Amino acid sequence: MMTDSKPNEQVFRVTGMDCASCATNVEKGVARLDGVTMSSINFTTELLRVQGDVSSETVVARIREIGYDVADASSGETSHAASDFHSPNFLQFMWQRRETQLALLGAVLILPGLLFNELLPMLGWEHPFLNLTSVAALAVAGYPIALSALRTLRINREININLLMTIAAIGAVVIGAYTEAGLVMVLFAVGEALEGYTAGRARDSIRGLMALAPQEAVVLRPCYDCAGHLGQDGYTGGPCPFCGLEEHRVPIADLRVGETIVVKPGERVAMDGRILSGNSSVNQAPITGESRLVAKHAGDTVFASSINGEGTLEVEVTHLAEDNTISRLIQMVEAAQERRAPAQRFVDQFAKYYTPGVVLIAALVAAVPPLFFDAPFWNPAPGEQGWLYRALTLLVVACPCALVISTPVSLISAISNGARHGVLVKGGAYLEALAQVRAVAFDKTGTLTLGQPAVVAARSWQCTNPATGRCTDCDDLVALAHAVEQRSEHPLAQAVTAEAVARGVQAHYGAAQGVTALAGRGVTGMVNGRSVTIGSHAYFDDHQAHAKHCADLEAANQAGYTTMLVSADGAYQGYIAVADKVRGSSETAVSALKALGLTPLVMLTGDNETTAGQIAQQVGLTDVRANCLPEDKVTAVTQLRQQYDHVAMVGDGINDAPALATASVGIAIGRTAQAMETADVVLLGDDLHQLPFAIRLARAAMRTIYANVVLSLGIKLIFLILVLMGWGSMWLAVFADMGASLLVTLNGMRLLRRPTFDSSR
Repeated sequence: MMTDSKPNEQVFRVTGMDCASCATNVEKGVARLDGVTMSSINFTTELLRVQGDVSSETVVARIREIGYDVADASSGETSHAASDFHSPNFLQFMWQRRETQLALLGAVLILPGLLFNELLPMLGWEHPFLNLTSVAALAVAGYPIALSALRTLRINREININLLMTIAAIGAVVIGAYTEAGLVMVLFAVGEALEGYTAGRARDSIRGLMALAPQEAVVLRPCYDCAGHLGQDGYTGGPCPFCGLEEHRVPIADLRVGETIVVKPGERVAMDGRILSGNSSVNQAPITGESRLVAKHAGDTVFASSINGEGTLEVEVTHLAEDNTISRLIQMVEAAQERRAPAQRFVDQFAKYYTPGVVLIAALVAAVPPLFFDAPFWNPAPGEQGWLYRALTLLVVACPCALVISTPVSLISAISNGARHGVLVKGGAYLEALAQVRAVAFDKTGTLTLGQPAVVAARSWQCTNPATGRCTDCDDLVALAHAVEQRSEHPLAQAVTAEAVARGVQAHYGAAQGVTALAGRGVTGMVNGRSVTIGSHAYFDDHQAHAKHCADLEAANQAGYTTMLVSADGAYQGYIAVADKVRGSSETAVSALKALGLTPLVMLTGDNETTAGQIAQQVGLTDVRANCLPEDKVTAVTQLRQQYDHVAMVGDGINDAPALATASVGIAIGRTAQAMETADVVLLGDDLHQLPFAIRLARAAMRTIYANVVLSLGIKLIFLILVLMGWGSMWLAVFADMGASLLVTLNGMRLLRRPTFDSSR
């Protein structure tokens, strides 16, 4: 599919690529077109980005010239099968394309030679037919490989893996090793297809996210051209004025912002929206990774792909289909693959010089021993190896397939695993940086705390239950304050309103009349004929007596609470204490980070030292930097980086952007657009319990990458020694290379499931 991503940039989804070297061929081939200023492809997502003054038709033609195709390029179809990755098994995958069909045919043709020449030579059954079928297998399975090699040599002027295999197979025919020549090509072709199949499975883990969102929705729309009412009261067609809104099932692409959809019990929410009516419990695991049900009421937001519980909801659509949360999540996960980790860039750069170097070494192996040490160039006798054969086998051994695929398949698996559990890592580079983190800095408000003030105490001067503050007089105090504050948008007023609702006293008094602000120190209004004033402690010190609670108010201030005092007709009624509540997951997350060996864990906040110290004590932090302005947070993060090198900054993604950018890796908590755009890692669950999982995932990914690199190079080294000693063979070398590629791919794909995610935290 061709889309515009940036000005003068086109994006293509390339099909038919089985290995990372295929992607490199496409990238470099397109880069050589006149007018192209940038060509970048990612094998795991199949996305090719092209910048420059070049037509899409020219790019598609070059891709097809190299031997691949473009999904939906012009007509909406491809010349290959519609999809390479939905195959239920490997054999069906092999039957989808001409190249893999030829590999299957080659596998059948090589069987006689493999059986009698390689596995059972002691039977002594020799016949020209065996050589004929082996050469036929070479021709059939090797045709696409040789063609790709020649195209790459002609267009990109580069020696690639396919050329190595072609040279080795032709050389084997020259020295009369017909079965080995055919077997080399067949095994290589099957191995390439196997890489394509496993890579497709990895791609499925991303695209499978799209299946979470329904493709249709039930929308409330008027009845059009109603046959039952045509002609009534002058009605001639269009929206029926008599029927009202009716349920219509439509594709989600037809929905518009502002329309109302109906979500019935057990259904998935089709679009992001705001609940207009209904109450239910919603499973948001597809977005946030949290398995617990979340209670939803009128006014709450819901996200596309969430699963509705027991109640029917009417939801106002707030985003178009292409802009909803699940769509943005998929786009960001796919875009994350364009940001390659340093480890991946190193492997790619290494492979760039590795392949031509192998050809040079093989040429030296074939020439130096015969020329200078009188060693045999040709095979001297059956079962003995000359140096030409060893050189050809070296070409086969040296194929860097396993090395090249080892890193990207691990990164895509880890990033996909994170996305499924509500952790969005925006690229392999950030995953690697997260694995190296040794210290973590936290913003307080909105990160360690909810960022929403809540009432923590309400005490009437007549309170009969001071231990809990839950008595009739205290409830009346809250109701009185609610009457004045209910129409205010101030965070403290909203905290009072929420407390009144929680106590069930929101309807005790009507809304206050003549509400007036007191120059930043409080508010006053008339409630049932009484003048009610809500003000700060300092205001009441100057205006009204409140001696009964002075000690309590001082203690509340020391605890970091904000206090509001209430009077009616000049008589003191009591006080309400408000504080920003600590997230339920903060203490658990901090404890888990300590268990991972992360120290120090630092709080950076603009609050005073008393309030900051109280919060830090609750969550288990010992290092607190209070009274921080945004620039102070940047300075603190810079100092931490100088001391610990790799530092993560965790914030809400809105007002912590400078500190997030200064850290080695910026981590935002929340699903806001600001959070998703600002940070390198986003915790979509609006909860810190995902942070330890993200770090464990990053560390597991890097361990897997290093293990894959060691495994692929180790197998190469072992077989290189065997070849030079004359103990190896071509087809065993191909088999080893194919096995190594499969091992590193499967090892990387383990990251789709490991490490496990503990949703109880």
